[in-house]
Amino acid sequence: MSDKQPPVPSEETPDSESNGLQDLVSSYRESRFRPDKLQRTVRHSIHTHALTHKSTRPAEKADAYPASIERERNGYRARFNNAYQESPTPLTEQPATFLDHALAVIQSRRFLIAVINVASLFLIMMSTLVIIGGTGYVWVAIQLPPAEELRSRSLQFATTQILDRDGNLLWEIIDPTGGRRTNVTLDKISPHIINATLATEDRFFYLNVGVDPIAIMRATFDNLSEREIVSGASTITQQLARNVFLNPKERTERSFSRKLREAVLAMEINRRYSKGQILEVYFNQIYYGNHSYGIEAASQTYFGKSARDLTLPEAAMLAGLPQSPAIYDPYRNPDGAKGRQQVVLGLMVEAGYITLAQAREAAATPVTFRDLDFPLEAPHFVTLVREELEQNVPAAYIYQAGLRVYTTLDESMQAAAEQAVQTRIDELADRNVSNGALLAMDPSTGAILALVGSRNFLDVSIDGQVNMITSPRQPASTIKPLTYLAAFERLDWTPSTLLWDVPVEYGDENGNVYRPRNVDGQFHGPVSVRTALANSYNIPVIKTLEEVKISGLKEIAYRLGISTLNREDYGLPLTLGSGEVSLLEMTNAYQAMANQGMLLHPTTILTITDNFGREISPLRHPSRRVLNEAHAYLITDILADTQARTTEFDPDRILQLSRPAAAKTGTTNDFRDSWTIGYTPDIVTGVWVGNADNTAMDEVDGLTGAGHIWHNFMEAAHQTLPVRDFPRPDSIVEFEVCADSGTFPGELCPATRTEIFYNQQPPLGPEHDFHQYIEIDLNTNLRVNQFCRGNVELRPYRIFPPEARAWAAARGIEQPPAQYCPSRDLSASISRPIDNVSVRGTIDIEGAIVAPKISYYELELGQGTKPQSFITIQGPNHQLVRRGLLGTFDTTQVANGPYTLRLVVSDQIGGFTDARIRILIDNPPEDISPQSPVTTPPATYTPIASGTPSLTATATITATIPSTITSDTFNPPPEWTPEPDNPFAPRAVPPRHGPGF
Repeated sequence: MSDKQPPVPSEETPDSESNGLQDLVSSYRESRFRPDKLQRTVRHSIHTHALTHKSTRPAEKADAYPASIERERNGYRARFNNAYQESPTPLTEQPATFLDHALAVIQSRRFLIAVINVASLFLIMMSTLVIIGGTGYVWVAIQLPPAEELRSRSLQFATTQILDRDGNLLWEIIDPTGGRRTNVTLDKISPHIINATLATEDRFFYLNVGVDPIAIMRATFDNLSEREIVSGASTITQQLARNVFLNPKERTERSFSRKLREAVLAMEINRRYSKGQILEVYFNQIYYGNHSYGIEAASQTYFGKSARDLTLPEAAMLAGLPQSPAIYDPYRNPDGAKGRQQVVLGLMVEAGYITLAQAREAAATPVTFRDLDFPLEAPHFVTLVREELEQNVPAAYIYQAGLRVYTTLDESMQAAAEQAVQTRIDELADRNVSNGALLAMDPSTGAILALVGSRNFLDVSIDGQVNMITSPRQPASTIKPLTYLAAFERLDWTPSTLLWDVPVEYGDENGNVYRPRNVDGQFHGPVSVRTALANSYNIPVIKTLEEVKISGLKEIAYRLGISTLNREDYGLPLTLGSGEVSLLEMTNAYQAMANQGMLLHPTTILTITDNFGREISPLRHPSRRVLNEAHAYLITDILADTQARTTEFDPDRILQLSRPAAAKTGTTNDFRDSWTIGYTPDIVTGVWVGNADNTAMDEVDGLTGAGHIWHNFMEAAHQTLPVRDFPRPDSIVEFEVCADSGTFPGELCPATRTEIFYNQQPPLGPEHDFHQYIEIDLNTNLRVNQFCRGNVELRPYRIFPPEARAWAAARGIEQPPAQYCPSRDLSASISRPIDNVSVRGTIDIEGAIVAPKISYYELELGQGTKPQSFITIQGPNHQLVRRGLLGTFDTTQVANGPYTLRLVVSDQIGGFTDARIRILIDNPPEDISPQSPVTTPPATYTPIASGTPSLTATATITATIPSTITSDTFNPPPEWTPEPDNPFAPRAVPPRHGPGF
């Protein structure tokens, strides 16, 4: 095909059809749109420059330009000449008189002098700039290699090799002179691919002088706005100059000097070569991915046809590849390649090569690719290496500079991984299992040691080329540790925190009811966080997420590097794995747990050297602390606790290795995904088993599928590694706790166990133990309140919250009564004598009594301020005294000294209350006549642990006169604290806040 001048956009406003371009063009392309007027201005100035410098171009090159360009030049020349053929307007009119004429001459001379001075200064400045610029251009140009060497130099580049960590070749980017490159002339290349490439890479290729000033200004503005390099302005000619003439080190530099050298070379190439020659070299030199250098090799590789036969959809697909061949690889990333094709079609519409209707038709036309016919070692791993490599060096440098890329892959581990996956998938073939994937990493560096993206890369029937390591799937229960980590952080929970695995249901505004169930269909009652996580119980983790909130789980997942949990409509099943994550990101989250809370970015590259042996430092993401090291260790210890998970997992212990190891399985609904992720201090490994098309397996759970692969690989991978335990942080402490409640042991705790804790989050106190004594009123067999303490028994109970009472009843676990004894609103007070007063002789005792159903009241006297017994001095009396005289007492009947006077009130159902005051009896010695009255002992509260209720008898007091009469310091009994609102909480203990209470 001959060189073609791109059409000049029309000045008319785009119609509604053009506005539909948004269907094909991204916002990235919109930022590059130029107003038509600016385009015309640039083209006019460039053509004018070309006309005025035509004589400097070699004569033999003139014929290389298409007739269309010459015709357009002539049109611009005519417009240019016509614009300046008008006569200049006189500065002044003819003066009417001699004087006027003289003045006009003087004024015109002054004006002319000023104009001449300004013009001279301007010319001097411009001449200086031109001289300086020209000198600089020549100075740079003479240091560069001759532009005439473009064609010969473009053929001289070396093959890049991707190696494992031991130097074994995994994949080689084939030397283009070795066969996967066929040089073709421009007339043997489809016009569609030429137009698509020009629209994508350099729309003004035929108009620019090797560099694009407008693109440079746009890129400069974008980069200054973002304060970093976010876009470039390289023309096709500049790309050739950079890739062919600059050495590998210079190509990667981001400096003004490099850009200047590149620009000068591009302009020299543009001066010495025709546009057709430049374009021909470009199409034979550019890399299109999958071992294909040049458009002919790419056309044969992807479509099995010559470049001259490419259709518009195929051309648009290929034109989008050079920007990033690995990312837009249509075999690995068909959706990304399709999106890139649509962008190219949109750019072609914008440049005027095709209509919008043609673009839409091309986008809707299916593109069929030829099967790749070259073998790869660890093909999915190599793909990740290519993607990481493109983040370190330019794509052209990667595929032309003779790089030796030493990767993190371990040959023996890769072989063990492939064998483990292949063997187990074959064993499960009769249970509708077709695929599996495995990823192994070094938790201390983030290096990927082994990677199997599918059972067979070349098996189309299982979508083998789809990398299941990076494909989002539901992670099932492997996400549960993240929920408990959030509880450790946000709720101060510990491995011994009590959870209640009992039936629960959640309703929504639409009347739907969600009733979570455990995998075994059972409810296990009180369980610790350790037991709940180790056995993967669903109900406890649902309740945990209810406490930490969905936002809390999403936040910690994002912090651990999981990027896909970004929807707003997740519900509580998110903690059971209802969201979608990739095995790569989930395994890397476990890497942070294995690495004491430090998150590392997965990496595939160890070192890079170029063809001259110079090392290129690969990009390294800094490590980040994302978890408290104590919390990371607590989760690790739970996942490594083989004893804790024996309740649910069979005795063969697939998750147990010959060394300390932490692991978690997961199984999605309908057995669509089987997961196991686990780690030792040396290796973290994630395994997935299932079908790429998401069809269900035949009851293959996380243990049966992925668990076997994980176990077999981990044992093989650790054969040469010493046995190591997980390092315990200094902040981890041990305490004895009650075995079932997880609190510090109380008096009734039947058994204890040792648990580990973060030293800032110890276990709860014994008052939170659900093993407690409860005071029972034997008169009513109800719980005791302040008014019914005359016949009380202390009974031991396991006190469960209301949600667990039905579960307890079904298992014969007795719970304390919910009701209290009915006695209430009893009141007794003594108003006279007043408290702590000295009395003598016969005294009146006044006060008040409140009792809905009074039985009697009595007045009693006890010796001292803290008497152990009382004698009855009045009563029993069955009359209600609201306010008045309760009785009289002759104080001369007892010896002088301090006493306690008590008023006791009892109701008809056994309740009672009392009131006390202190008095000092101080009678003259001659008036004292001690008596020994017969007393009736009143009821006093004495709790008993078991047996029949009893009353403490009041002893008869024999008065004795102390040698010295003093007043004791009176300490009144503690005030009664109302019972807590929760009738199931222990007496006088505030209800516990947290799970299960």
